[in-house]
This record gives sequence, C-alpha cells and structure tokens, in this order.
Amino acid sequence: MNLNYYQIKKNIRRARKLVIMATNIAGSGHPGGSFSMAEILGCLFYKYLKFDPNNPQWEDRDRLVLSKGHAAPGLFSNMAVAGYFPESELETLRKFGSKLQGHPDLKCPGVEFCGGSLGTGLSYSVGVALAAKINSKDYHVYTIIGDGESDEGQIWEAAMTAAKYKLDNITAFLDRNFIQQDSYTEQIMPLDEKLEGDDLSEMWKDASRWKTGDKWRSFGWNVIEIDGHRIEQIDAAIAKANTTKGIPTMIISRTIKGKSVEHMEDNPLWHGKAPDSDIVPIINFELDSQFMIAPSIIAGDMTNLENEIKKCVSGRADYIHLDVMDGQFVPNKTFDHTKIKELRPLTIIPFDSHLMINEPVKHVTNYIDAGSDIITVHAEVTDESSFGEIHDLLKQNQVGVGFAINPDTELPDWFYKFLPSLDQLIVMSVVPGKSGQKFIEETHAKMTRLNSILKKHNFSGYLEADGGVNLENIGSIFADGARVFVGGGAIVGQQDVRVAIRDFRNEVLKSRRSILLDKANELGGVDLVNKWINLHIIGEKHEQIKKIAQEAGYI
Repeated sequence: MNLNYYQIKKNIRRARKLVIMATNIAGSGHPGGSFSMAEILGCLFYKYLKFDPNNPQWEDRDRLVLSKGHAAPGLFSNMAVAGYFPESELETLRKFGSKLQGHPDLKCPGVEFCGGSLGTGLSYSVGVALAAKINSKDYHVYTIIGDGESDEGQIWEAAMTAAKYKLDNITAFLDRNFIQQDSYTEQIMPLDEKLEGDDLSEMWKDASRWKTGDKWRSFGWNVIEIDGHRIEQIDAAIAKANTTKGIPTMIISRTIKGKSVEHMEDNPLWHGKAPDSDIVPIINFELDSQFMIAPSIIAGDMTNLENEIKKCVSGRADYIHLDVMDGQFVPNKTFDHTKIKELRPLTIIPFDSHLMINEPVKHVTNYIDAGSDIITVHAEVTDESSFGEIHDLLKQNQVGVGFAINPDTELPDWFYKFLPSLDQLIVMSVVPGKSGQKFIEETHAKMTRLNSILKKHNFSGYLEADGGVNLENIGSIFADGARVFVGGGAIVGQQDVRVAIRDFRNEVLKSRRSILLDKANELGGVDLVNKWINLHIIGEKHEQIKKIAQEAGYI
C-alpha cells in the first residue's frame, strides 16, 4: 500500500483549521495538544484505521482510544473530516446538549472511550485488546497518551499488564511534546532528563538525553522512536508495529505543542486556550501557508545518486524530487523507473517522480510500482482522456496526483474539472530538460494569476515552483503562492545540503511572517499588528517579527 502522502497532508490541514474554528466559537478548548498529535491522527484515520462512519459500532472496527482526552477537538475534527458527522457540528463544541464536549464522550457515535481523568486510557485499551484476543477478533487498538499524563502510576500498571499478556494488538503513541498543563514536563516530572530553563531544543534535538524509550523497553514493550510530524515516519512505524508479534508497541513521537502556528509552538500557554476571533483569519492563512522543500537530485553527482539521496535524508528534506527525462520530451536523458526502484530502499522520505516523458499514460504503472509517492505528468503530452486515466490510476493506488506546465504553457480548458482532486501543480520556472538555468522572471506574474484561478476552482493541493529557485528569490516566490520549492544547484549542488535546506526554510519563514503582518494590518491596523507580534513569546520570534513590522512601517 502506498503512502497516500498528499491526501493525508491535506486532511491534516483541514482538521487543524476545524480545531481553530471550534475552539474559537467555544471560547475554550485545547488547540496545542490537538496540533501536536495532528499527523498521528491523520495517518491513522486516512490510512490505517478500519472504520465505517455510517456504522460506528461495526464489530470488526479498529479501536482508537484518546487517553489525553483534553485534546478532544483534534479527535472530533478528524472524525468530521472522516465523515462521522458534518463539519458544521464542530460549531457546537462544549455547548450544552452537544455530543462534542470538552473531553471525548460515548454520547458521540464513533468515540470509543470517555477520556476524562488522565492516565486511564491505556488500562482501558488493555481490556479491549484482551477481549479481542479472547473472542478471536483481529481488530487493532490504537491508543494516544500524553507525556504529562505519564506522571500517573496507572499508565505503568497498564504497561506491565499489556506486556504480561503479550498484547501485540495494541499500538500506543506517546505524544512527546514536552509540555503539560502547568509547564514543561521535564521541569515537573522528567521522563527524560531535567530541563533547566525553557529551551526545548535541548531536549528535542539531543538524542543522548532521551530516556523515555528505555523506560518502556524495561516494561517489556517494543519501542519505536520517531519525529511525530513526519508522515512517512509515522506510517513506517505503524506498519512495523502491525507486524510485530508477541509484544505491544509504543511509538514515542517527538512532537511540538501547537505545531504549524508559530505563536502556539512550544508555548505552555496554549495547552488549553482558545484563539481570539480577530486572530483566527491570520491563523488560517498561516495554516494554508505550510511549505515544503524538495531537493532535485539530478543537480548532484549523476554517477552516485545513492549518495545524493543520503545527503537529502540527512538534510531533512520534506521529499525528494526525481526528474525523469526520456531524451524525447526534453533533449536530455536521466533515469527511469528502474533507477527509482533501486533508490527506494534507501529512505522512507516521499519520492516525487516528475515525468518529463512522452506518452506518460503508457508508463505510469511502472512508476507506481517503483515506489513513487507523488507522480507528476505534463500538460504538453496529455489530454483529457489520458490524464483522466492517469488520475484515476494514481488515486486508486494512493499516489499523489501532480500536473506540470512549461513556462509557455497555460492550464488547458479541459483540465479545470480535475483541480478539486489535484494534489500538486508544478509551474516550471525554467525550460525543462536543462540544469543551471535562471528563474524566468515572468513566472512571478504567472503564479500569482494561477493562484487566483486555483482558489476559484476549489484547488486544495500545493503549488510547486521548479527551476532556478534560490535564496535570493524563494521569498518572493512564496509570496506568489508557491508552497513547494524544488532546489537543484541551490541545494543539492551545495557542499552542505542540511545548511542549504535550513537557509531555504529561513527565507520562506521571513516571507511568511511578513505576509502575516500584512494580513494583520489589513484586518485591524496597528493594534492587531501589535497583538499578533505580542503573541510570539517563545525564543527569539518576538524580536524577529517585531523587526519585520518596523521595516514595513507598521509600528
């Protein structure tokens, strides 16, 4: 089964926006913990969980137990996206008579556990898993616990019990975001090592300080440690857990409280606090402005692509761009599906196969089988019929659907009907087939115009800039509406790929902050600008954003 990367990613974004809407209307709730587990829920709901929203009590369904019940808005938002009830029902969160209360309640069909008192969810899961074993049922129990609730002794009693009874039908996730209600976990009851000060990067980035996994191993669990916001890592961990026999699995997921909204990230104040109404439109724009960096390996050593892949992995690329050229559609030739199949075992990072080839409909199956997570074909070599066939084949195989247009190509009229289900639109900013070209400046206007068209046609995917992207222009390309950036010579061609990707991210971050300040000024003038700036209190964010606002003349 393929990763289903883009569909999961789009649903996660949709669910996060519903959390913001629901907690704002309710005037209370827990967005921070809902966002830290967002990718975990996304992978479960949209790939692994067996469920039927039209029959919530289906006997053979998998069970999802949210032990950290205060993060109920995150659960409810995903249930709405998955079809259990209309998304509009989230407007009733925490209201009298609503089935969507501050903690999960069995009054809501599809909820498996009343997550009130913390520390009890794993015990409940043990009972459900034991019942499955006794009744010879093959459903799986997935449980999400918080690191704050791991202060409770009952968690560890349940851990011993699950190991004793060899409950390999339990997979638990520890949402390791380092924050609980009162402060940072390592200042209250350390699971790893005591944290001095409030610099969470000490804990998050220094593997020598991670002790939690050893604790769970000593209790007899299979332990997998991951970045809890990397979809491909969550996917691989669940797949491994599901094939592990005779022992329960704990997936320790290092996460960020409030992930995807800068002022909420790593901020204990957003453990349980609702966003104000004047801030909501800015947050929603920020959620729509998440971005990805995709190195193109053909800019490296073509005789040693394996090494180029490894450099992209160590550089923490979001995904890897594979330029397939056949020497016909473009004059140059690179590699085909056989090489991609050779490279695939080197990493679980998503592969984006950009097919610059003639008659892609004849070859697309080979690229699916080779392990591509996203496949992009060109407008110039497809028509409505052939692209329709490619589109349906990719969707059936849970592969992201991409469409590319050359610098002198416009979207064909027949293509508009595909926009609502398209995952990725590549706008070529160089003539395809050659490396080292400069960004075509007319692409700025083209992207801005396209971005407006895409919004009108319910495009929920990602606009990608490919060709000539570098540190000098990436900020302005982001402002044009691009959210994925392919880097060839500016990333893979550099001595240190990790530094190059980091610098790319920093430039986009500056541009995004500037645009968010523009949005605040547009909506509420200097008062809202100052309010937005003052929400950013962690680390150096406040001074950095304040400086951008001063340079723009807002304060």
